[in-house]
Amino acid sequence: MEKQLELREIGRRAADAERVLAGLPSMKKDNALMAVADAIAADRELILYRNKLDVDAGREAGLSAALLDRLLLNPQRFDALVAMFHKLAAMPDPVGRILSGTVRPNGLKISKITVPLGVIAMIYEARPNVTADSAALCLKSGNAVILKGGKEAINSNVALVNAMRKGLQNAGLPQDCVQLVIDDADHTRSNELMRLNEFVDVIIPRGGAALIRAVVENSTVPVIETGVGNCHIYVDKNAQIDMAARIVFNAKTSRPSVCNACETLLLHKDIAGFALLRIKERLDTMNVEMVGDEAVCGILPGVAPATEEDWATEYGDYKISVKIVKTLDEAIAHINKYGTRHSEAIITENYASAEKFIGEVDAAAVYVNASTRFTDGEEFGFGAEIGISTQKLHARGPVGLEELTSVKYVIRGSGQIRE
Repeated sequence: MEKQLELREIGRRAADAERVLAGLPSMKKDNALMAVADAIAADRELILYRNKLDVDAGREAGLSAALLDRLLLNPQRFDALVAMFHKLAAMPDPVGRILSGTVRPNGLKISKITVPLGVIAMIYEARPNVTADSAALCLKSGNAVILKGGKEAINSNVALVNAMRKGLQNAGLPQDCVQLVIDDADHTRSNELMRLNEFVDVIIPRGGAALIRAVVENSTVPVIETGVGNCHIYVDKNAQIDMAARIVFNAKTSRPSVCNACETLLLHKDIAGFALLRIKERLDTMNVEMVGDEAVCGILPGVAPATEEDWATEYGDYKISVKIVKTLDEAIAHINKYGTRHSEAIITENYASAEKFIGEVDAAAVYVNASTRFTDGEEFGFGAEIGISTQKLHARGPVGLEELTSVKYVIRGSGQIRE
């Protein structure tokens, strides 16, 4: 990748590249995805080496286990990253779909069709897979992307973007479909990117609460907010306890650093004693730290009391807060107060309770008798996702190919004029 350009020049190049992308036929975009996948695979050893430099530096700098896990690009994750490009290439083109059509009394034929959003800017932390996912999704959906990753992943991101730009060149597309911004110490370039309205159509932050809040509060470019995940599981009085223990264990321990992991467990008082012992027995095998309310501490004397801050915390680690509630209504009220509108689950055999939970819990994804860990673009059949949106305008939940498009109205006439 060439020496860093002024941000306005990066924006101008992205806009020029997007105009090329927007008019490409599906086959050309799919061929480009395959070429990029080949280029990344060819640079496998270099990319993994550069990622090791980032992980080693992060460990030396004292990064948390959660951040180190997000930073790590091991051989298995690398292979999944390359496979993601192939999956997206095999999926239908989200651009050019006719969503609706009508013929007016005057003979005008009006069609509503999907078009790319334009130039998308990503600001994110410590996750090199986001670099590849974002570029692949944007390429398939006809958008140019400007990537601003965190300093923790700088070596990984540079190696990945260099490979992707080589792949684009091999496919005969502008390399500037994908560009990387390297930030300076005082985040001046991030701040400037948030205000690059002349060239950038939408900005998507992905990372911790502080980063997302900074982008939402300071950006003049429209934002798709991908929120943090303070996710809950409520075990109802009519739950199958063995099922509940299995789901909670998976949601908390399969990968605690990610945003769809369970952070708070709520239990109905009628089954709390037995259920809590069974669930803790499973969590203890992974040394999960538990904090709880007064009722929980009464059942499990060795558990530390939870603070008000605990109920609102996304731990991203082997830690969980636990509360016993008297009713389903109390559980729903707790979730709506402390949740981040990401992913919430109820474990119950009672149909009415499940439907009430679905209807009243405010979240992008609501589960009945399943782990919150499924909130993911690939698991939902989207191929990949650029983030999990917790807002309600334009996109909510996994932001995949369809969410990276807007619409255009096409009107065909035969000389009509408005009287």
